[in-house]
Amino acid sequence: MEIRLLKKGLKIDGKYYSCFYSSSKNNLNGNATIYIRTYERLPEVAHEYFQVENNTDIYTDYFEKDRIRVSPQHELFNRVEELSK
Repeated sequence: MEIRLLKKGLKIDGKYYSCFYSSSKNNLNGNATIYIRTYERLPEVAHEYFQVENNTDIYTDYFEKDRIRVSPQHELFNRVEELSK
C-alpha cells in the first residue's frame, strides 16, 4: 500500500482523494484530522493503516464523509500537522 499526503488531497494506491487537514491544536484529544471532501468511501486498506471514522446511517438517510484521526504516535502525524498550516 502506498499513501502520499499532498497539499490538497491524499493518494492511496494511486487513487486521489480530495481533502483538507486540521491541526491537533483544534482537537481536544490531541489528534490531527484529515477530512475527505467527497462522500466516496476510502478503501479498506486505509482502514488498516488509519483510524477512519464515518457514522453514516443509510436507514435514517444520514450521510457523513470519511475523516481520519491521526494520533501523535502515528508516523504521518508530523506531515499532517505541516499540511494543516
